[in-house]
Amino acid sequence: MGEIMYNIQLGKSSLQVPTIAVGCMRISDMSEKEVSAFVDTALNFGANFFDHADIYGGGKSEEVFGKAIKSIKREDILIQTKCGIRKGQFDFSYDHIVNSVDGSLKRLGTDYIDVLLLHRPDALMEPEEVAKAFDYLKSSGKVRNFGVSNQNPYQMQLLQNSLDMPICANQLQFGIMHTPMIQSGINVNMYNESGVNRDGGVLDFCRLNNITIQPWSPMQYGFFKGCFIDNEKFPELNKTMDDIAEKYGVSKTTLAFSWILRHPAKMQPVTGTTNLTRLADCLKSADIKLTREEWYEIYRAAGNVLP
Repeated sequence: MGEIMYNIQLGKSSLQVPTIAVGCMRISDMSEKEVSAFVDTALNFGANFFDHADIYGGGKSEEVFGKAIKSIKREDILIQTKCGIRKGQFDFSYDHIVNSVDGSLKRLGTDYIDVLLLHRPDALMEPEEVAKAFDYLKSSGKVRNFGVSNQNPYQMQLLQNSLDMPICANQLQFGIMHTPMIQSGINVNMYNESGVNRDGGVLDFCRLNNITIQPWSPMQYGFFKGCFIDNEKFPELNKTMDDIAEKYGVSKTTLAFSWILRHPAKMQPVTGTTNLTRLADCLKSADIKLTREEWYEIYRAAGNVLP
């Protein structure tokens, strides 16, 4: 088996993390034994960074994960979770953040969380209130590092202005079939759909401010419409990926993650599968470095036209 090198610093934190995070959104219906095998597969590749959220499986994902890792030394794994989504609303209030963390700690069976992300933006966010919650969680030892998800530069700046600790990560949708962050940067000052800036230049902002981007749903097209791998809707993309994957002796799943890792922003993509074979394929991607020509060939095959 390959091994993922711990060569990424998570933002301005002191954490050295694997190049790929293991997503746990879909493990809620798995047995404790199945989750144990899932965790072992990840750890065999050196992937010890696990991504959760309080709402995944209504809390069941954290709960079954907590049971599955009881025999593992806590310091040997890194746990990230998220909070802020409630039914019909977002909630970054002090009480909700603190209570959510307490619930996650209980379900996970641990006394601290390595990274806490705010789950999507809250239109009613009061930065000072979030800062108060973060200060308490940090000083109490319950949370060691903090970040956000799906936020644009001004939202992050607004929050950071009230914080005493750095925002270390921003989880954003990104992958071969979801590239608005890149498209707007290529099509600058153009009268076309790809030139529309939908995120305020978040990619360059995160690079300038040393905030690690964590791409979520890297295998999906649209908003959870499905996987593009072997999808008949994308024949040119799959043919191109087949040819390049054959050259490296890997699967298209591996290639999809290698494509993300080839970008110089040093992103940390999050896996989404519970299939152990596909998980292993995702984790092999750190061993492959695509050429510039191959990266752009895949980008064009996904339907993108260069100006």
